Amino acid sequence: MKISGLEFSNDVFLAPMAGVTDIIFRGICKDMGCGLVYTEMISAKALYYGSENTKELLKVSNKESPAAVQIFGSEPLVMAKACDFFNNDKNICLVDINMGCPAHKIVKNGEGSALMKDPQLAADIVREVKRASTKPVTVKFRKGFDSSNINAVEFAKKMEDAGADAVTVHGRTREQMYEGKADWNIIAEVKKQLSIPVIGNGDIFLAEDALKIREQTQCDGIMIARGAMGNPWIFREINQAIRGEIIVKPSVEEKIDLCIAHLKLAVDHYGEAKAIREMRKNIAWYLKGLKNSTDIKNKVNYEGHSDKVIEILKNYKSLLAQK
Repeated sequence: MKISGLEFSNDVFLAPMAGVTDIIFRGICKDMGCGLVYTEMISAKALYYGSENTKELLKVSNKESPAAVQIFGSEPLVMAKACDFFNNDKNICLVDINMGCPAHKIVKNGEGSALMKDPQLAADIVREVKRASTKPVTVKFRKGFDSSNINAVEFAKKMEDAGADAVTVHGRTREQMYEGKADWNIIAEVKKQLSIPVIGNGDIFLAEDALKIREQTQCDGIMIARGAMGNPWIFREINQAIRGEIIVKPSVEEKIDLCIAHLKLAVDHYGEAKAIREMRKNIAWYLKGLKNSTDIKNKVNYEGHSDKVIEILKNYKSLLAQK
């Protein structure tokens, strides 16, 4: 797949996820064979008003470069102005516009998936960003806003007409949030109607799911979201499946070793206190499904020092190895 001349090592991408796809996790996923990583969604308005915390989210490491940046907002000119912050950044290769976030605090401001209710405003945003950006511009959106407003096909065509270089479609409505089953048929319908690349998203938790969505929708690329949380190996596994190779699942030891490595990288980047806070959820995801993991997660959640957390994890690994 090419997006406006851009080529990638493969067409399996990491979705932008707030509080998840930080600079550390993106690098880990890239090591596992992810073709393109996306930043957490970034407020164009916050950039416009000079938020230093927001600018921090734009940082991309050499390991993950080039990456995609995802911005959100509802004001076309403010969205376009955000491009000034990364037009000359060689570590960023494309700009994705979030029109799919279902969070209430985003939707109530007319941003994220709320834009699916106003296709004309959405198109105006794409046109202005496209005019201002030196990078390709893509759009991520959903099946529709709710069950009474399933408009992904018409919306996608409007985004293409406005100048979008590719689209990503999540097969759920905003009303569904992340519940129920993703509708891959709507992705297939969008693919039939567009001439630009279409990336499929939703309910891809196994390598087999990736093969099925490719076959069912004929999508050009695949975007992994929750399926990568605590499981960056999914990129390795999907690429193995696509190549027809034997899928190599991570061992228990590999899971815990990467969990520890992730924690150490977080401490180096964020400092002790913030790393411990941010890593609690990641550790829970890494250990999900392992024997007696609930007890270990509870211990970790009450620990405030990384050395102690690492000791807990190493002891847990030794205990599992004996069984």
